[in-house]
Amino acid sequence: MQRDPSNPLIVQGDRSILLDIHAPRSAEARCALIPFAELEKSPEHLHTYRITPLSLWNAASAGLTPEEILSVLDDFSRYPVPANLLVWVSEIMSRFGEVTMEEVPGGADENGDNGIPAGQQLILKTASRKVFLEISASKKTSKYLFPVPGKENAFTLDLLNRGTVKQELLRLGWPVKDLVPLKAGSPLEVRLRKETTGGKPFEIRGYQDSAARAFVGDKNPGTGFGVIVLPCGSGKTVVGMDVMAMLQTETLILTMNTAAVHQWIGELKDKTFLDDNQVGEYTGMVKDIKPVTVATYQVLTWRGGKEEEFPHFTLFRSRSWGLIIYDEVHLLPAPVFRITAELQAVRRLGLTATLVREDGLETDVFSLVGPKRFDVPWKEMEEQGWIACARCKEIRVPLPEDLEIKYASASLREKHRISGENPLKAKTAAFLVEQHRGEQILIIGQYLGQLGEIASLLNVPLITGKTPELQRERIYADFRSGKEKVIVVSKVANFAIDLPDASVAIQVSGSFGSRQEEAQRLGRILRPKERDSVFYTIVTEHSVEENFAANRQKFLAEQGYEYSIIRGGDCCL
Repeated sequence: MQRDPSNPLIVQGDRSILLDIHAPRSAEARCALIPFAELEKSPEHLHTYRITPLSLWNAASAGLTPEEILSVLDDFSRYPVPANLLVWVSEIMSRFGEVTMEEVPGGADENGDNGIPAGQQLILKTASRKVFLEISASKKTSKYLFPVPGKENAFTLDLLNRGTVKQELLRLGWPVKDLVPLKAGSPLEVRLRKETTGGKPFEIRGYQDSAARAFVGDKNPGTGFGVIVLPCGSGKTVVGMDVMAMLQTETLILTMNTAAVHQWIGELKDKTFLDDNQVGEYTGMVKDIKPVTVATYQVLTWRGGKEEEFPHFTLFRSRSWGLIIYDEVHLLPAPVFRITAELQAVRRLGLTATLVREDGLETDVFSLVGPKRFDVPWKEMEEQGWIACARCKEIRVPLPEDLEIKYASASLREKHRISGENPLKAKTAAFLVEQHRGEQILIIGQYLGQLGEIASLLNVPLITGKTPELQRERIYADFRSGKEKVIVVSKVANFAIDLPDASVAIQVSGSFGSRQEEAQRLGRILRPKERDSVFYTIVTEHSVEENFAANRQKFLAEQGYEYSIIRGGDCCL
């Protein structure tokens, strides 16, 4: 077959894929790659994607077949797809479902067909003797798995070890297809309103309902656990409420901070018929457990000392939860992973804008919370008008001469701080605020001294982790109403804050190597609005910040955004 030399993809035998962003069908190809390939590098002309076992297993769990993936590669590839890649994709995807975990069938005497008490143990099965022997030889799983006498290629395991076994087998390269039924939890009537309490029409968007249905499935074994990936500003909270309405069960919602807890509670009361007697808050200040309880990760992971237990883990067992929602699941703390390994009988919904974890624990999200069930490219949603069009600009400013020697002799950590707190950034931020006078502007940073200086310079409110909760919420309310046009915020603004009218974000410092942070900060200005949004990042030129910028470019490129680089004195826009 004759190949089109203008096709955008170059598929290589090492499982990497080059995307020529100048080719006619590059945008279409990028969207087609998202379900099964991961972006690695994104310089000016050729972006590099890689197909990994985890990316293929996520694709398989979402219903993609090897034939569909290979068809995409064949359709967009400039040259023939390497034969070894064709074989490898099929082989790796075939591993998903090769090992299954099932309930022990109970008999009249409440025992299974091997005399095992039903409900207390599970069976791990494979049709392959080779796979069985490989698992048997693993020292990591030997203390959890026990061959079943008289039953070929099967193990038993304690119910409590369900999640841990799935973690270990994924590391061996055998993702478990979990077919153990999930418990229903205590029933709770959850009905969605047609109008919000403020009288505005409320309707689930098509993609939100599709995401919820992809998670719930037919409610049979193998459904009811997994991750929904949607951009900030696209209504992930609404997806969670839609799932609650489908399942009609008591729900535990975990999120990043108290502001996010209050936002969830506000949304639940505004868009469902749940009342004050049914929705509770579980935070550092309030411990109110109700049929729907919204808690912070911080309170759950608090303990008196390193050797002590986590006292608030009792929340997980305080009611018969039928659903646990993990908001910002890509930031799930390690201790919550640990308890989640034990909670495999409960439906588990992860919500996130990006599955990237800087610690590389995406595999734990897959095995313990569940695989990716739904994902939509950000640019696709922008084109449909569901999120704002965003322009991304990086402004590079010089380091003042009096700091050059200090910077040159500093450690890497100190270099990061010196460049992050560059005093010229405050002046640049003030210039940008003046350029966007009248618009709703967020100035975001990491270093409190720098943020305090900018807030004083502009005479605007400052929110940090030390700001009292009532004062913080008052400032947010003034910003939403337009009473305050500019606010300065620390990292507390990264997570789950609903600021629908923000149209300009100015990032003066941060964890510039973190794609997670970039997703959250960009998301603050993506709520739909009539005008385009602008996301500025001010970077010290010829410093470590320029190196960290590569990860920002990678994330933005993955979502289809382009951004320009502006040198210091030229930032007159």
